[in-house]
Amino acid sequence: MTAEHIRLEEGRDRKVSWKKWGPYLSERQWGTVREDYSEGGDAWNFFTHDQARSRAYRWGEDGIAGISDDKQRLCFALALWNGKDPILKERLFGLTNSEGNHGEDVKEYYFYLDSTPTHSYMKYLYKYPQAAFPYADLVETNHRRTRDEMEYELLDTGVFNDDRFFDVFVQAANEKVGSDWLMRPGMYAEVRVVGRRARPPSDPSTPAPSRRSHPAGRRRRSRRCSRAPRSTSPSRGVPLPSR
Repeated sequence: MTAEHIRLEEGRDRKVSWKKWGPYLSERQWGTVREDYSEGGDAWNFFTHDQARSRAYRWGEDGIAGISDDKQRLCFALALWNGKDPILKERLFGLTNSEGNHGEDVKEYYFYLDSTPTHSYMKYLYKYPQAAFPYADLVETNHRRTRDEMEYELLDTGVFNDDRFFDVFVQAANEKVGSDWLMRPGMYAEVRVVGRRARPPSDPSTPAPSRRSHPAGRRRRSRRCSRAPRSTSPSRGVPLPSR
């Protein structure tokens, strides 16, 4: 029997709440029917990606490499900045149903690399361009294309030319802590940033935890501006898709 089998049994017997923490945070809360209070039911335009950085969600949160408790009261995700973007990279960017020539579509590169059934260990990779993220180019070019044309992807913009991007690895793990009669999982996370090709100007990583208060619709947010450790690992991570 492996250690993970033991954790699964402990969870089933309610000895340890191994699944108290996990990758439960939504990848996209903006533009959803959950946040739609428009008169005509226009969810995409009622709460846009551009508004998400300055408006509070009512029924959830979203983020990159997001981790939360099972009731989503305490959420942890990344906030990134490459020194070029006009805004922090706090959530995945994508096109709405009317903007994409083939409907809604996320325009990012991210990978769920590993996870145990109890979420005792998780690993995630996000590829962040060193140049300014081409928000307007993606929207305008895709909007001009017809349904018979190929989609205009992030790789097509040239923002990854010469492999100029950051590999942002996020690893999280649970460990049993407490006394024999009150065991609970403790969450630990590591953020590792690897600059590819050109020497990055600075580490773009800022862990950004947020705490949701109740009643729903009101929240307090705190940001911790500690820097993640720089990596000297030669690992290349996951290669970008080829066109």
